[in-house]
Amino acid sequence: MVEVENTLIEHMGLADLAVNLPRAVRWQRLVGQLKAQFACDAVVLLQEEDGALRPVAAEGLNREALGRAFEVAQHPRLSTILLSREVVHFEHASTLPDPYDGLVDAMAGHPLPVHDCMGASVHIDGRRWGVLTLDALQPGTFDAAARAALRACLPWVAAAVRMSLLEQEVQVLRQARVTASGGVDAPMPGARTGIIGHSAALQRVLHEVDVVAQSDLPVLLMGETGTGKELFAQRVHERSARAKGPMVHVNCAALPESLAESELFGHVRGAFSGATTDRAGRFEAARGGTIFLDEVGELPLSIQAKLLRTLQNGEVQRLGADKPVKVDVRVVAATNRVLKDAVSQGVFRADLYHRLSVYPIHVPPLRERGDDVLLLAGHFLEVNRARLGLRSLRLDAAAESALLRYGWPGNVRELEHVMGRAALKLLSRGVNRRDIVTLTEDVLDLEAGPGVNLVVAFAGGAGDAGPSLAGGPAGRPMGAGAAGPGMAGLRTQVAQFERGLVRQALQAAGGNWAEAARWLGIDASNLHKLARRLGVK
Repeated sequence: MVEVENTLIEHMGLADLAVNLPRAVRWQRLVGQLKAQFACDAVVLLQEEDGALRPVAAEGLNREALGRAFEVAQHPRLSTILLSREVVHFEHASTLPDPYDGLVDAMAGHPLPVHDCMGASVHIDGRRWGVLTLDALQPGTFDAAARAALRACLPWVAAAVRMSLLEQEVQVLRQARVTASGGVDAPMPGARTGIIGHSAALQRVLHEVDVVAQSDLPVLLMGETGTGKELFAQRVHERSARAKGPMVHVNCAALPESLAESELFGHVRGAFSGATTDRAGRFEAARGGTIFLDEVGELPLSIQAKLLRTLQNGEVQRLGADKPVKVDVRVVAATNRVLKDAVSQGVFRADLYHRLSVYPIHVPPLRERGDDVLLLAGHFLEVNRARLGLRSLRLDAAAESALLRYGWPGNVRELEHVMGRAALKLLSRGVNRRDIVTLTEDVLDLEAGPGVNLVVAFAGGAGDAGPSLAGGPAGRPMGAGAAGPGMAGLRTQVAQFERGLVRQALQAAGGNWAEAARWLGIDASNLHKLARRLGVK
């Protein structure tokens, strides 16, 4: 015990606490030292947040495990450790499920259960911060001496965590430069807004978001569909001086042109048929906070002019009202369109574009985020494990490689769907919910997933696609079994082909009509009309 404690003080304690290190580096070195000194298979440092424990550093677990959030109420071992002020040890015969079953690297592809486990809660300045866990596949690894050694090391673990939090607090204060008169609380160190990942591309964007959040400038979030732009908008709000105010989300693509003005700016009684009372719009609801205009590129030109006036004058005029109303609102907009092209095409106002894009931020697609795909996969696996009542849900090595190779045209949203679909496939094959369930490459079905390649899908993909470019319905050559000179009639064939394209686009876009319209190269209103004519619901 003394030897372990002294070694940790020498290597991890004094040496690392004396230098300024990035938080991730400091914590990773901490768990690495603990794993080496206790000769175990895995060490994980987890931070408590919103009823869950999130790994912030791990040594010996699969890479995707860092993206998981372990709900305390669903994991009795973690709950026991978190609520105790002593070192907690679970014998190999314990019947309580281990959250890391199937996730330990040393299993070398064989999903064996963890046999020996101990851990302790981590407290900073008397407040509970999280837990530290140590796991081993060899029964009896954590004897009384090992448990005493861990107890002796806990002050150094807490010191390493506290040092990182203090460094982050200083960094936040330097960036914020918020005066006391502003009355704004600095963001809590380590707080997360649902954004998972450690890649350099993501960290650059997060830093940019945190800096611009301190100002009151309009922000335009640009990026492909499915990248999670709404989470970055939420982060802008939470890191801003308006964090205590409301954040109002508006999906511009879902606003019918006839109701868009009333929804955004409100109306007075009698403004139109059915307006029986005065009603405030979304901008007034966002007073003192932030309004998030998602898919802003879909706004009709008539509404764009009124939005421009609001941005210029800081006021809105309810439909049917005589006088404008002042509103103090910060605008964050998002689009997966190239608005410069929309301006040149005359479908988006140039003056509004310049007002919205005072600070443009490009949200990187998933294919540019490297290993983040595994962290996100781990997060979605844990969500599906809990939802489906499984003991453990993991990826094998081939499945991990397949996720890293794939291009993810649908980005994070597509990854979420792939993980949920794969878990359901295994359940349909009759897996035992009490076993360690492993997702293999074949159940990921990446090549056939929605949104993989619309051009290929439209040109003869599987499913209810109607006729392909090379043949009739269900891939049959045009004319096979048809009347007349080898065809079922031009109008019938064209309608079948259009119906298949519309259905494929809607499936790939997850039912999002505006998104499907963009992929098909037509306006959303025209897509609705086309779908009604073709009988597509």
